[in-house]
Amino acid sequence: MANRSSNKAAVPEAKGALDRFKYEVANEIGVPLKDGYNGDLTSRQNGSVGGYMVKKMIEAQERQMSGQ
Repeated sequence: MANRSSNKAAVPEAKGALDRFKYEVANEIGVPLKDGYNGDLTSRQNGSVGGYMVKKMIEAQERQMSGQ
């Protein structure tokens, strides 16, 4: 199946770091994410990875904004 995603990276240079972050988060929450095909994972598993990534990014930004 062709990748038809319309998502465009705001900062294309960050793609590698975001991919590493995705695998780090998946490992932390116990989702068996692997390189390549992950169609065997549920929508809930995939969504939990994305949701936790957003949560961690917001926390990091809040810490930075508060000067910590």
